This record gives sequence, C-alpha cells and structure tokens, in this order.
Amino acid sequence: MNLTRYAKEGRHATKAFDPARKVPASVIDELKELVRFSPSSVNSQPWHFVIASSDEGRARVAKATQGLYAANEPKVLNASHVIVLCARADLDDVHLATVLEQEEADGRFVGAEAKAGQQKSRAFYVNLHRHERRDVPAWMEKQVYLALGTLLIGAATFEIDACPIEGFDPAVLEAELGLREKGLTPLVLVSLGYHSAADFNAKLPKSRLPAQAVFTELA
Repeated sequence: MNLTRYAKEGRHATKAFDPARKVPASVIDELKELVRFSPSSVNSQPWHFVIASSDEGRARVAKATQGLYAANEPKVLNASHVIVLCARADLDDVHLATVLEQEEADGRFVGAEAKAGQQKSRAFYVNLHRHERRDVPAWMEKQVYLALGTLLIGAATFEIDACPIEGFDPAVLEAELGLREKGLTPLVLVSLGYHSAADFNAKLPKSRLPAQAVFTELA
C-alpha cells in the first residue's frame, strides 16, 4: 500500500461506520503500541487512553454524545472500537518519578549522572509551564494531540477508517467513566472501524489549500 496516496485519497473523517465489520484484535494491539510510543515533550507522557470495544462499552461512551452532540452518537455506537484520549489533571511528582524510573528500567541512562540530568531537564520545562507560562493543562493537551495524530496515521497504514470527535459532553463522560477520580480529563474521542455506504464523506474529493499557501521555503 502507498501510504502517501492513501493519506491523500483514502483517509478521511468517517461519518458513518459499518457496525457489522470489526477491526481485528491484532490490529488494535498494533495501534495501541503506536499510541504508547507517541512523542511527547521531554517524554512527559501526560496521557491515558480508554478503549471501548464491546457494545456495552461504546454505549457508555455514547452517553456523552446525546443532546447537542446527537449527530456523533452513531459514530460511537456503530464503530468497531472507540478510544477516549485523556490528559492527566496535572504533571505531579508521582507521575514524573514513574516516568523516570521506567526510563531507567528501559536502559535510557548510562549512569546516575545521566538520570539526574534527565530529571533536571524535565523539571525545568514542567516548572517553566507551571510557574512562568502558567499553561500546564494546555501544554499537556498538545502532547495528547500528538498521540491523536499518531493514531490517525497509524490507522491509515492499516486502511482502518477513523473519525476524531471533539463534539461530546466531557462532564458526562467523566462521570460515566470515573475519570475525574482517576485524575484524567477527556479531550477527544476517536472512532475506528470501516465506513458504510452511508458515509458521504468517503465519496467527496479531498480539499486542502495549495502548497504555496501553507509552505514557506527559506533560502
């Protein structure tokens, strides 16, 4: 498969899923690993992902897509899988210590000095966003959206259809899944599956601004 061609011509925000077609578990496992290895600023990994694969699980997520967001409910209920991408409520010391210890376990440090250097560097940026820029939540959200991009491109490599969804009630989802108690904030949903014949967006030509409008080449 030519990924560039598929990304240009095949990948799209799917508007209607075929509920009879399911994404193989092996593919979901591959996508989970891609998301887990997504890049994040100073490897902060300020995220958590909730995956709904059963009818019951998707129905729980779909409770947040009612009322004002009812147009998105079928995209959740009829998908094969739905992933809730969450940001941590804070980059606290416990999480930062957990990341540091995992890096050590994975062989990232040649010695104690390298470990201390990584800890100091990460603390500098966390404190920069906490005390000077005062934008830690927004900073963490940016990292989660890096994971979103990784997920969408990853799905495209397997020719899996996807639809990112910001149109949902976060308060409803927080209550249904107990996210607040876990220190998590839901940011975006991603429905995964295969589009149905009712997916009008699959038939429409892609539309983007021309290259000269979005690129500046420096001499």
